[in-house]
Amino acid sequence: MAKDLLKRGQSCSISTPSKQKPSSGITKVYTYIYFTMKKITRTLLLSAGIVAIAASANAQSDPDKVVAGTMQVQGMFRPSNLGQLNGILNANGIPSLPDNNYWLNLSMNHIRGKIIIEDGIGASFTSTSAPNPTNGIKAKYNQFQIYGRVGYNVATRAKMRVFPFVGLNVSDAMLRIRDDNRTQNTQDFSTELLNSTSSKTLWNPRVGFEFGGGFDYLIGVKDKKIDNYVVHRNIPIGVRIGYYLQASNSNWRIDDNYKLNNGPNNKQSNVFVNVNIGLGYKVQRP
Repeated sequence: MAKDLLKRGQSCSISTPSKQKPSSGITKVYTYIYFTMKKITRTLLLSAGIVAIAASANAQSDPDKVVAGTMQVQGMFRPSNLGQLNGILNANGIPSLPDNNYWLNLSMNHIRGKIIIEDGIGASFTSTSAPNPTNGIKAKYNQFQIYGRVGYNVATRAKMRVFPFVGLNVSDAMLRIRDDNRTQNTQDFSTELLNSTSSKTLWNPRVGFEFGGGFDYLIGVKDKKIDNYVVHRNIPIGVRIGYYLQASNSNWRIDDNYKLNNGPNNKQSNVFVNVNIGLGYKVQRP
């Protein structure tokens, strides 16, 4: 019997797959694209599911509450006060900056019952002065902001949100002096390192408060069901109207946060108007 088993073992050879020919260049490209797209798809699905999973978890812990929110783009108009800054620029031979009134914001709001919390980041479009006719020096100016608002929805209709709000705004103005005639007078790296130029960047940190009201109209989109929950999707279109009150009056600064005296100190307090559109969701039990 042992001999029979030995014979069988010898006859049962382990086959090894034959080596395949190296794939062609086109096959390699398709393989790379396939796995790359697979990774991207997984990432997108994961990102899209995070909100729904978090919302479902919140709703599961308290089924009576609805979890809702919005991701949106906002165009903002807020008049700038550049008179004092332009006066200093003109005194130094730099032409005036045009108004810096238009912003683009990316924001989200988080809704729990009647409470609306809206936060976002934004930047104004760059204003550029004409160059000095003699030396070509010019100025560029723009602003950046981070803000958070808390509001209370007083609307009674499900397709509308009407809410007064108060908010905190942290912003930064950036002034760039460009001396292109001197910075671009050489193509040698080492020479450029110690090139004498008037180019520099200055900034002015600010803190302020926002007071106003918002209105959103929700355009319904087809619902989506996830497990035992229904996700009501919508496209909110709305406006925000309010007043920005600058509370701080800090020095302008340059490299290493070095403070400068005798700079423009007029505040940027003014009325603002936002127009927004986005993608919204509301999760509740069916």
